[in-house]
Amino acid sequence: MQLGIDIGGTYLRYMLKDKISVVKEEKLLSKSIGLYAFLKMFLDTHRNVKTIFIAYAGQVQNGEIISAPHIEIDEPNIKERIEQEFAVKLFIDNDLNCAVLAEAQLYNTQDISAVYVGTGLGLGVISGGRVVRGFQNIATELGHIPYKKSPFECSCGKRNCIELFASGSALARWKQYYQLDTKLSLQALSNATDTKSKKIYHDFVEALLFAIGTTITLFNPQILVLGGGIIIDDVALQTVILARVKEFALPLALKNIQIKISQKKDAALEGAFLLKDYND
Repeated sequence: MQLGIDIGGTYLRYMLKDKISVVKEEKLLSKSIGLYAFLKMFLDTHRNVKTIFIAYAGQVQNGEIISAPHIEIDEPNIKERIEQEFAVKLFIDNDLNCAVLAEAQLYNTQDISAVYVGTGLGLGVISGGRVVRGFQNIATELGHIPYKKSPFECSCGKRNCIELFASGSALARWKQYYQLDTKLSLQALSNATDTKSKKIYHDFVEALLFAIGTTITLFNPQILVLGGGIIIDDVALQTVILARVKEFALPLALKNIQIKISQKKDAALEGAFLLKDYND
């Protein structure tokens, strides 16, 4: 049996598979249980699991969790500890690295970037058929590029991360800062008549376009996939991005690029199952 997990700042999704089909899948709040605690609980009752694949919304290197902006880490040396305690094989990587593997397989390309907006702002890049990783596997941390000063401190310790303006967590913090209804959607903010709502929407869109334009200019992908719940669920936002991205990216890098909206329900979880066979 194989267990796949996608853990982010809001949800932990898992899928249990045998050689033929999906046996079980479920979603729970990620803040309700730590990754190690979940694995221990699950493996104690599912002794037939032999391989585990994890897409993790944080920085991971060689099976060790280095940091996680939106997740409480209950065991950093997750690979070593789980493999020793349960005699299983565990593969773990950043969730956007996993997502871009799934998107690359779908589009059959060796040059692709995936920008996802959910709780955070993330990026995965494959260039020349290889995942762009950097020295410590943190090369494409798009959400933490410097943008402009915010009244909030990012989980990384800085106050100028672009994720503080363009992410689900940023929207929540700005609505609270301006004492607005926290249930207001991005489009509700756009359609509102008050100055504060319009400012949050404007700042979100400008920051997201800056992030997307930077991605296109730096990595020159053949295909750019836009995903994550905030983008996928908002057709109006998609229209704005497609109409204005040329203002933010190098014109030459925009030539012949294909910009797609992700069609995958959970690309990170799909991509996690590819970690075993992906050689980079």
